[in-house]
Amino acid sequence: MTHPRDLSRRDFLAASAIGLIGLARGSESPPDDDLLYIGTYTEGTRSEGIYLVRMDRRSGQLQRVGSVDAGPNPSFLAIHGNGRVLYAVNELEQYDGRPTGAVSAFALAQDTGALTRLNGQPSGGGAPCFVSVDRSGRVALVANYAGGSVALLPIEAHGALAPATHVVQHTGKGPNAGRQQAPHAHCILPDPSNRFALAADLGADRVFVYRLNLDDKSLPHVEGGDAVMRPGAGPRHIAFHPTLPLVFVANELDSTVATLRFDAERGTLSLLDTRSTVPAGWTGTNYPADIHVAASGRTVYVSNRGHNSIAVFSVAESTGALVLEQVVSTDGDWPRNFSLDPTGRWLLVANQRSDSIVVFGRDPDTGRLTPSPQRMTIPSPVCLRFA
Repeated sequence: MTHPRDLSRRDFLAASAIGLIGLARGSESPPDDDLLYIGTYTEGTRSEGIYLVRMDRRSGQLQRVGSVDAGPNPSFLAIHGNGRVLYAVNELEQYDGRPTGAVSAFALAQDTGALTRLNGQPSGGGAPCFVSVDRSGRVALVANYAGGSVALLPIEAHGALAPATHVVQHTGKGPNAGRQQAPHAHCILPDPSNRFALAADLGADRVFVYRLNLDDKSLPHVEGGDAVMRPGAGPRHIAFHPTLPLVFVANELDSTVATLRFDAERGTLSLLDTRSTVPAGWTGTNYPADIHVAASGRTVYVSNRGHNSIAVFSVAESTGALVLEQVVSTDGDWPRNFSLDPTGRWLLVANQRSDSIVVFGRDPDTGRLTPSPQRMTIPSPVCLRFA
């Protein structure tokens, strides 16, 4: 079958745009506006890199402000907790002739949101597809899809990245011959206590647990802490519940969302439940992608590529049990990542193959979504991040 992550790729040459400085044009944001950064695939597309968009929080209307050439395939983004630095993976198999991708750092102007490149570093593996920043702002964590590894890169005082101090190679495989012959790290996030980091590996059918050692900048594995997922599940992205000791996992290969219990004292995961992300009886090809939990903890959202929808789950207040309440079309093709705006009134979806950002109204009480007329054309959008 066609690999849903397939891209046209070229070697990441040292003279490419990763070594150039770009500025996103912009003006100071009005008080009722929020700034949104959009990561994209650039190879084989018309994309200019990372786009800066202004959203009116009252109407949900989007206005493009500018863009920055952030090197090839700046697909996934993370913003430092201080709001002054943005990090982007460059999702490539090779960097400067080596079998690794890269991660780039950009200073974020506080008045306009304009981006200025600080530096870039090798990601420690091929095709990096996820980056996060620990809660102290001292390290960046990267998942390398090709080869299946995760890496820790220290963050310097002004926000630039230092070379990786620890790269962990995953092991394992699953029953899906086309996708699971080797490990494929797809996500790594610090836990709410900032003592551990959890990494979902699609190829190994496992969520790995690491200690987040900020003193020596390392990721020692927690023996016996991993969650072993259902064979062929293909865990892709994870999200923590804001108050309950739960982790939700979007499984790409079997169209499910799993609920895990996380013991934050010992750093151990245990599987509690699994629910389908598509309507009962639907039999088409589908690959879940992104997952988010509302700030209230009452709703979980998952994007479905193929069914082209957002699945909306209610979360039981005491147990965290999920119930599928709504599946709404994204009015586009291949919804990758999505984001709730800072007010929680809107949910924005990046439809990669139809080059569109679509805005949904969100009921803050029920979490249900309602289509809105607000949308924007952006080439090959992948990741949405509000400043």
